[in-house]
Amino acid sequence: MSLPVEPVDNASRNSVGRRGARNAQELVSPRKLAMASGVAFLAALLVLVVAVLPAEYGVDPLGTGKMLGLTALSGGAAVDPVPPPQGQTLAPERDGPVALYPGQYKVDSRELVLGPYEYLEFKYRLEKDATMLFSWKASGDVMHDFHGDPEGGAAEATQSYDKKPRREADGSFTAPFSGIHGWFWENPGGEPVTIRVTTAGFYTEAYEFNVDRSRHRREVMTLDVIPAADKSKE
Repeated sequence: MSLPVEPVDNASRNSVGRRGARNAQELVSPRKLAMASGVAFLAALLVLVVAVLPAEYGVDPLGTGKMLGLTALSGGAAVDPVPPPQGQTLAPERDGPVALYPGQYKVDSRELVLGPYEYLEFKYRLEKDATMLFSWKASGDVMHDFHGDPEGGAAEATQSYDKKPRREADGSFTAPFSGIHGWFWENPGGEPVTIRVTTAGFYTEAYEFNVDRSRHRREVMTLDVIPAADKSKE
């Protein structure tokens, strides 16, 4: 059995249509549009002040850019460079694992010849905690003592670092005190021995002590006088 369907007249249809139109007008009314636009504008302004200005222009009126680390992205956040350490000696200033010096490191490379049964010492002047890299190699057996003499200290104040039998050594050294530090080599045999030694470090000068008890100051080089590689010839 089918149910009876009540007829809908045109007046009812028009009434429903008018109510739908009014509801649509209420959803997009000028007041609501203005409110939505205002909220969007405030949100954009907040993003501009909090993030864009500090990151792009270094302008940070609220301090949020510094707190969030955004001012570091701005070219306007540049700061004055830290000056290098100052001083008359190459003594290091430590900042955690980094040591900075008031000057360039030096380099030195030479051959030393020991006649039969001769000895010599070759040492560098370093301040306390200054570092040096070294590499040496002898053409024959030598007696060897790597040691240091404190500045102004007596002979008995000499400190030995390494006296093991060696024909060569490659390593690094940090001076435990200010003074001269280096090697004693002696040729125990009847044939000449040549020692090639190369160093780089924060020393100021070098000294050679010979078997005749003479002492000679030796010049060392800075990076300024070392010729740069000519890439055009490679």
